[in-house]
Amino acid sequence: MSKGYWVVAYRSISDPAKSAAYVKLAVPVVEKAKGRFLTLGGQVVAHEAGVAERTVVIEFDSFELAVATHDSEDYQKALTVLGDGADRDFRIVEGAD
Repeated sequence: MSKGYWVVAYRSISDPAKSAAYVKLAVPVVEKAKGRFLTLGGQVVAHEAGVAERTVVIEFDSFELAVATHDSEDYQKALTVLGDGADRDFRIVEGAD
């Protein structure tokens, strides 16, 4: 079974209060699913057409668990709180075996 990853690139945060409220709700959801934060927005060096933006990568034990965690009621509540507080590119990707 392949691992799953959330890869989230923040283009901008327009409302830090909404972002903080989102984090407060989202982190426990990820931790409950035993997700592991591999990056939390440290240094980024962009190449080619890339943009140096805050990037968060979270590893899950399976791709299916990564999708299920995103689709969970509790995570959807966190997304509602975030609303338009940030412009993000959110992807769930399957790891290579």
